[in-house]
Amino acid sequence: MLPKERCPSRWASFGLTYEYLKEVTYEEIFFLQHYGHFTFTEAYSLPVGLRKWFIDRNVKFLEERNEQS
Repeated sequence: MLPKERCPSRWASFGLTYEYLKEVTYEEIFFLQHYGHFTFTEAYSLPVGLRKWFIDRNVKFLEERNEQS
């Protein structure tokens, strides 16, 4: 009898690629660290939707501040 497969998918991995992490996730984390004063762990642990909300809100705040100057 053959042992059961751990994952029924034939793909070895379905995770994020390094390019996606570098171009999207790490850029977002850098932005939140620089402008939102988040730690790396806090920013990385945020759910994607909430992380995007914080980024959009920071962008809106920075644009409003630049318009006033």
